Amino acid sequence: MTRKSFLSLLAVLVVIAAASISIAANPVPDQPRMQAARADLNQARASLMRATNNKGGHRVKAIEYINSAIGEINAGIAFDRRHNHATFAAVPDQPNMQAALNHLNAAQVNLQAATSDKGGHRQKAMDYVSKAIKEVNKGIEAGD
Repeated sequence: MTRKSFLSLLAVLVVIAAASISIAANPVPDQPRMQAARADLNQARASLMRATNNKGGHRVKAIEYINSAIGEINAGIAFDRRHNHATFAAVPDQPNMQAALNHLNAAQVNLQAATSDKGGHRQKAMDYVSKAIKEVNKGIEAGD
């Protein structure tokens, strides 16, 4: 196992541990769409980690963006808990943003499964998708 692979695996384990602590501390499920987004990103990251080779360093960068997105989701969940947005409790957790995030995650999985690099365009598309995921998560956190 390379050092980068080890560090990526370590990052995954830290996120899983943090999620486990959060679940133990708050057994009542809250913010199910944010948690679903985090699960989708974890799946996307797992796919990237199973990919062979380093893809010119872009695979690792995509994982870093996903890790950043997961961090933003965790921060957004914590923010919402601190600010207790009870007035919005009856409104679903931003269904259009969540739908966009689901589509972005599906696109990311499909890009990973595509064959060859397509002259570098497939990789650039994956980078943009990862950045879009990050922005959508920031939008969910902003909430307006």
